[in-house]
Amino acid sequence: MTSQWYALRVKPHKERAVLQRVQEDGLEGYLPLARVNPTNPRAAKRKPFFPGYLFVLADLDTAGTNVFNWMPGTLGLVSFGDIPAAVPPNLIDEIRKRLQDIEQKGGLVLADLQPGDRVQIVEGPFVGYEAIFDAHLPGKDRVQVLLAFLSSAPQPVKLAPSDIKKMKK
Repeated sequence: MTSQWYALRVKPHKERAVLQRVQEDGLEGYLPLARVNPTNPRAAKRKPFFPGYLFVLADLDTAGTNVFNWMPGTLGLVSFGDIPAAVPPNLIDEIRKRLQDIEQKGGLVLADLQPGDRVQIVEGPFVGYEAIFDAHLPGKDRVQVLLAFLSSAPQPVKLAPSDIKKMKK
C-alpha cells in the first residue's frame, strides 16, 4: 500500500506540538494555518484552520494506527467504524489554495470593520441580504451582524468573517 493522507484528531491547542512529534517520527504532517488579525496584539497571528485536527501522510500498513492512537496529545485518526478515513490528495491541495486566497485577502478577520458599518452577506443562508456589522466575537473567528428580516427589529446573527463583505459608502 502507498502513503495516504489521514485526518488526525488532537487535543485542544495541541496542534503544533503534535505536528512536531509527527515530523520527529519521520512522517509528513500538514497543519493548515490561517493568518488572523487578532484584537489582542499578544495573540497568535496564525491559527489552525481546522482547530483540533491536522493531516498526516502515512502508510498505515507500515506505520499502523497505534502510533497515532497513543501519540501524546492525539485522540486518534478520524475513522468510520474501525477504518481510518483517507483524505483525497486533491482536498489537501484545495485547502492549500484556499489558505493562499485567505492570505492574499489579508487574513480571516475583517479588521477594518467597525460597529455600524454596512455589510453585504455573500455566503450562507442569508446570502444577498444587507446587514449592519455589530462585533468581532472573541475566541472563534466569527462576527455578529444585525439583520432586519421578517420584522422591523434587527436580530443579531453570528457568521464567519468570509460570509460578509463591507459595502462601499
